[in-house]
Amino acid sequence: MKRIGRAVAAAALALVASTAARAQDVTLDVFYAFPAFAKFHEPIAQEFMKANPKIKINFRAPAASYDEGHQAMLRQSVTNQLPDVYYSGFHLLTELVESLDKRKQLVDLGPMLAAEPEAWRKANYSDALLSLGQVNGKQSGLAFNASTPLMYFNAELVKKAGGDPDKMPDNWSDLVALAKKIREGNSDVAGLAYNIHDWPDDWLWRGMILQAGVPLLDASGKKVAFGGAVGEKALQTLRSFVSDGGMPLIDWDQSRQQFIAGKIGIFFDTPARLRQVTDLIGDRFTLKTGLFPVDDKAKGTLPTGGNAALITAKDAAKQKAAWEFIKFVTGPEAQKIVVETAGYMPTNLRAGSDEFLGPFYKANPNFRTINGQVARAAPWQGYPGGNSVRIWRTQREIINSVMRGETAPKAAIERIVSETEALMK
Repeated sequence: MKRIGRAVAAAALALVASTAARAQDVTLDVFYAFPAFAKFHEPIAQEFMKANPKIKINFRAPAASYDEGHQAMLRQSVTNQLPDVYYSGFHLLTELVESLDKRKQLVDLGPMLAAEPEAWRKANYSDALLSLGQVNGKQSGLAFNASTPLMYFNAELVKKAGGDPDKMPDNWSDLVALAKKIREGNSDVAGLAYNIHDWPDDWLWRGMILQAGVPLLDASGKKVAFGGAVGEKALQTLRSFVSDGGMPLIDWDQSRQQFIAGKIGIFFDTPARLRQVTDLIGDRFTLKTGLFPVDDKAKGTLPTGGNAALITAKDAAKQKAAWEFIKFVTGPEAQKIVVETAGYMPTNLRAGSDEFLGPFYKANPNFRTINGQVARAAPWQGYPGGNSVRIWRTQREIINSVMRGETAPKAAIERIVSETEALMK
């Protein structure tokens, strides 16, 4: 009987131990935007799970865009169906954080970051990188992807038009003039494409405003600052892409395919698709990348696209696991995967070293170009009032009409300002 009792006790202890072991296993529910970005999210998750076998990463179906993901998060906050980790577009971060904070649904990463060794923090994150994930003085997230608009171009078409592929124009007037020459020398080729007219968010529009040395909002944060001559000139430039550069008003995915086919000389896009474009072009022509033209060299900046990783998990064990995951995805190993499979700027200080991306950059100089714009990188913030998505869709419709030649730039900028300010209220 004693033997049976001991056996039962042993079995009970084994069951308790097994249950405790299982209790330590954590599954994180993770949500991000853009299905194509599975190409780096999936391998990063696999590497993380190898290093952390007790934490499983389960991805929700990706949102079609940052705007769509943002709307989904706002709905899920009401129904308490939030993921454990979410990658928020920088331009919607403030709006989302303020909404989630009201319901106490967002984890403050400040204390978690402060608990890490100071030497580790300084080795991995600069103050500028950390600021990308801060809202109202709080560390709401950590920057995962970061990018500024990048110029891609066909070196052969540029040479044929009399341009120098090693010294591309650094202002919009000269670039449009070069695009016009490319078009005139090739009847079936467009000189330039800048697909702002159907871009899913206002990143490219902000690029045109910020490069002119003007912020989107005035000092009060309640009024648009790009009205009048500045906004009118931006719209005139956008119209010239079509009238002078022969830009086809097709959607941005079709435009990218036309560039890859050699039918567009100069093309603006996110560096996140540099790997895809490079592989598809192959040896069809010589692909090169260049810096975004800036008219105001002293004050001009560029919007920093990309996203920050947030923790919305409620459970303490999941919060702890999510912090380990976020540290990993913003670490040098994961950022190496992001850069090599996409083209983003790394958001980790150690990632560019010879231990990680150094050899890759030497062999692939087109991927290094984007790092030359870091000094101009500025926060991509939303509008006050909670209507950022609707504001861009309204602005985009007006911009589209200017590019089609249906609305004059002066009348259009007046409409953009008045309708934007109305929606900000």
